[in-house]
Amino acid sequence: MLARTPVRYTPAVERLADDEAGTIDALNAAFREILETTSTDYGHAVRSVHAKAHGIARGTLTVADDLPPELAQGIFARGGSYEAVLRLSTNAGDILPDSIGLPRGLALKILGVEGERLPGSEADTTQDFIMVNGPVFTAPDAASFLKNLKLLAKTTDRAETGKVVLSKVLRTVEAGLEAIGQPSATLQQLGGAPHVHPLGETYFTQTPYRYGDYMAKVAVFPVAPALTRLAGATIDTGDDPDAIRAAVRKALIAHGGSWDVRVQLNTDLDAMPIEDPRVEWDRAASPFVTVATLEVPPQIGWDDETTARTDDALSYSIWHGIEAHRPLGNVNRARRDTYRFSADFRRSFNGCPMHEPGSLAELV
Repeated sequence: MLARTPVRYTPAVERLADDEAGTIDALNAAFREILETTSTDYGHAVRSVHAKAHGIARGTLTVADDLPPELAQGIFARGGSYEAVLRLSTNAGDILPDSIGLPRGLALKILGVEGERLPGSEADTTQDFIMVNGPVFTAPDAASFLKNLKLLAKTTDRAETGKVVLSKVLRTVEAGLEAIGQPSATLQQLGGAPHVHPLGETYFTQTPYRYGDYMAKVAVFPVAPALTRLAGATIDTGDDPDAIRAAVRKALIAHGGSWDVRVQLNTDLDAMPIEDPRVEWDRAASPFVTVATLEVPPQIGWDDETTARTDDALSYSIWHGIEAHRPLGNVNRARRDTYRFSADFRRSFNGCPMHEPGSLAELV
């Protein structure tokens, strides 16, 4: 039993901001600038955010049996197993050397999911969760995020050497803040993040989702000893621009990994707002509770030829999914069209067909 009764979902929990459509149009324009810059320079279109993958792994997500009613919701309503694929990445929209310290991302795609589909995802059977190794989003809404994105668009794929130098400076400042218990998510976004090993990190959706009759944030916690030993471990990125990819590849070949999928139910709309993802929900009031496990057997997490083709053929979006896990809030509403725009641009530029896989056997 949960310590507090979770708040039931109703559409009324969301509040539309003024001119959301205009903000989304401006976000698409900024993403177009990033995509056109990188695709021209690389001769190949990459993602407008989280462009650089460090590993792609196939595994199995197993939902726990006999969850209490509040947790037995959506795809977690019944015990059982799903095929899954996860992608580890860094958040920039250009392919940067790993010496630039940036937050890590984990995109999880669950296959063979049944249920009423979200708009634009009617023909699919996947459920995507996109997460970052920090519990909160840095902007209160899409309009504020747009201001940051416009700056990033102007600096995408330019002055790489300067970015490396700036990252070292920011990392020094951020390390000092971390030492006194006051890390800065903003400095980390700008290049001051530590060079942590992606497989040792905990990843959070940061933004809320519908959770069947309730609302929740989702997180993935490493639990295998080989992964928990990597928590906080850093990677020497000095001589190899792809040092993180090499470290992930080595670890996945050696031991694969296992993670808990946990959810944090909303128990107070005032203290746990839906529309402001900067607010971390109180874990004492509502702890993260395990609803499933993710098992990845030992495998090659990156091969320059084969994995790159798989990466091109896949797209991830929080709007790939079922209505029971509808993304909530202004930031998530803005992501619907912008994610689709980015995927459509890559598909058109690269001439590479994309579709949501029905099984792992369909992947390269």
